[in-house]
Parts: sequence; structure tokens; C-alpha cells
Amino acid sequence: MPDLVLRRARIADDMLPVDIAVTGGRITEIGPELPDVAPEEIDCAGRVVIPGLVESHVHLDKALLDRERANPDGTLAGAIAVTAELKREFTVESVRDRARRVLDLAIGNGTTVIRAHPDVDPIVGLRGVDALLELREEYRGRIDLQIVAFPQEGILRAPGTLELLRESLRRGADVAGGCAYNEADVAACRRHVDLVFDVAAEFGVPVDIHADFADDATDPRFAMADYIAAVTERTGMSGRVALGHMTSLAGLDPVRRADTLARLAAAGVAVVSLPATDMHLGGRADTVNVRRGVAPVRELWAAGVTTAYSSNNIRNAFTPYGNADLLDIGLFLAQTGHLSGAADLNRVLAMATTEAARIVGLAPDYGIRPGVPADLVVLSTRRVADVLLDRPDRAYVLKAGRIVARTTTVRQLHHVPRVDGPPTVEARRAVAHPCG
Repeated sequence: MPDLVLRRARIADDMLPVDIAVTGGRITEIGPELPDVAPEEIDCAGRVVIPGLVESHVHLDKALLDRERANPDGTLAGAIAVTAELKREFTVESVRDRARRVLDLAIGNGTTVIRAHPDVDPIVGLRGVDALLELREEYRGRIDLQIVAFPQEGILRAPGTLELLRESLRRGADVAGGCAYNEADVAACRRHVDLVFDVAAEFGVPVDIHADFADDATDPRFAMADYIAAVTERTGMSGRVALGHMTSLAGLDPVRRADTLARLAAAGVAVVSLPATDMHLGGRADTVNVRRGVAPVRELWAAGVTTAYSSNNIRNAFTPYGNADLLDIGLFLAQTGHLSGAADLNRVLAMATTEAARIVGLAPDYGIRPGVPADLVVLSTRRVADVLLDRPDRAYVLKAGRIVARTTTVRQLHHVPRVDGPPTVEARRAVAHPCG
């Protein structure tokens, strides 16, 4: 007998609703009108059910810093500078408290996996990593937390960082991070990439690099994609490398861009677009036809590059917006990327589900099919193609078959009074709360 059955769940627009049976935290059966009776049942009533959302690139350690100090000029350099000052005062407790607030928001918004990038450098040491290692255990069973050791200040230009990266991985970080553009010249940027891959090989972990974060590729430090693809192939890391931002791709001429995208696809290098940050920081020096610098998603799709999107930063000098809501970011990406219609919107949704799961290494054990963990979100909409457009409530969020958050809403529509009677009211009840 299953522990839980979701009744009448819409998992695709081209098929009738189905029941989803869950036993021991995993999906055991999917089909119409399953006869099994479970101790707990959720009547989805034709509402959409999707796999748990995957935040593939978030800086939990630097979240919610906007109230402490704003970006002085709105540029990437300004964001790095002001954050470097703020993080001198970080403690494990302060990072943990701010990150906990974001994790709670993310869970309520349907996220079941986060890959987080805490800074690792001589300024902050390992305080961010240590805070997230604690939170990984605290939130186990509610959300999975992957930790990327991230050298924001560079490796060569910040002596001591390389050993801190190694120590992060010894303590339990999951991924070797990089910030390729934050070195003095192209040779140093390439050396940075080589060192990150060396550390990844030493510890047997994936690689996740911040790369190509500029309005165009005139500064060659922001054009590392081809080099990273070559290193990926040389080291046999295909399928285990992700690149964040990739904004300068949009500034390449079409022929060169197509060649770079083909190299990424052939090498098995994934790209994570971060539109909220990239749109905010991009084009700051432009006075006419301001460039926006969002990675060319449709061309990435066409080239066969595994592509996701994520929130990146939440309410700090890099991105003074956000609620850890991946569906909001997905709608923003669609609006800024000329993506529309059912096929495009379904594919954007996949960027935060199945594609992001591939990037963080979950693909064999993820989705809506028998045998995989029951990480599921019941949405208050009845058409998959409308998920981004409707901005639906996350009616239920399940982690391994356990309800970890619920949202109900109250909305009252007061009609104009009729001359022959009192106003009529239509109501929809609503309250939102996490489940511990």
C-alpha cells in the first residue's frame, strides 16, 4: 500500500490527469484512477504537478545584504568591491541566518534542490562554506543543498585561495568553483581555469565556473568559453562542467558565436543563464541602445547545449531584487529572451527542472516517473504551458513524498451592487505557510 497518492494530477497537456502513488519517499506508480488507497491523499483536481524546481546557481552567503550597503554605481566592479568590504564582517552565524531566510523562501516557492556558491578567499575564509555545511544538515529532508567552493576574488590575484578551495572540499563541499574573469590577464585567467580543473580532479568533483560576464568579448578575459571547452575535453570532464552568466556570447558576431556554442555542446559543457543579475548589471556604460547581455538561450538550445537558469543573487549589490522564486525568473527570462508560445514556455520551465537537474547531477534520479524520489510541486494552474504565465501558487511542495510547504490563498471579488439586492461576492480562500 502506498504512503501517499496524488489524485488527478496534470503532468502533461496532451494527456488526461493521472494518479501518482508514493511509497517510502519514491514514486511507485503513475496511472489513471489507481485503485490503491493511501493513508494520505491529495486531490490535485486537474492541477499541474511538476518535479521540484532546481536552483542551479545561487549565492546564499551574500543574500539580503542590500539593507547594509548598496552598489555605489550599479556595475559588476562596484558590486564586487562593496561585497568585499561587507564580507570582512561576515560570521558563520550571520551567513547562516541570512541563508536560512532564503532557503525558507525557496522551499515555499517549490524549490527542492539548490546549488549554492559561497565565497572562499582570504577575506572571508571558510565562514560561508562552514555556515552552509551546517545548513545542509539542518535542512536535510526539506531541501538538498550542494555547495560550490567559489573563489570570487580570483586565485592568482588572491594568494592563499587555492589551499582554501582544497580545504573546502576536504570539509565536504561538493563542487570546485571558479571565477575565470577575475584575474589580471588572459594567461592568468587560463591558469585559473587549469587550477580549478586540477582541484576537481584531485577530489573527484564537478566544476562550476563564472565565465564571460561582460557586455561583449572585447576584453579577452571575458571570452574563456572556448578554452574551458578544450580543457573539459582534455580532462574527460564532459557532462560535469557548468558555466554561469555567459553574457558576452550575445556580443559575438553570429559566425563566431555559433562556433563557440558548437564547441560547448561537443565538450558537454552546460550554461546557466542568470537574467536578473545580468540585466541589472549589463550595459552600464552604454548611453544609447543599452546592451542587456543575457545569454542567447534560443541559440544555446539550437546548438544542443544543456541550458538552465537560476536566481544567482537575491537582494544585494549584484541583484537588488528577488524572492527565491524560480518561476518568476523563468517568466523574466522568457520576456527578455524573445521566448513565447507553448513550446518555448515549456522549454523554459524545463530549464528549471529537468535541464537544471542534469547540470547538478540529479538526472538519473529525478522527474515524474516510477522509481525516482517524489520531489513534486502541485501548482494552482491546470495547463503546463501556462505555468510561467499564471504565476500560480505552490499549493503543495513535496520532498521525498513529504509535504514541506503549502500555500492557500484568499481572494474576494466584490461585484458592483445590483439595484435589487446587496453586492455579490466570489471568494477563494488563501493562507501560505511552510511545513516543518
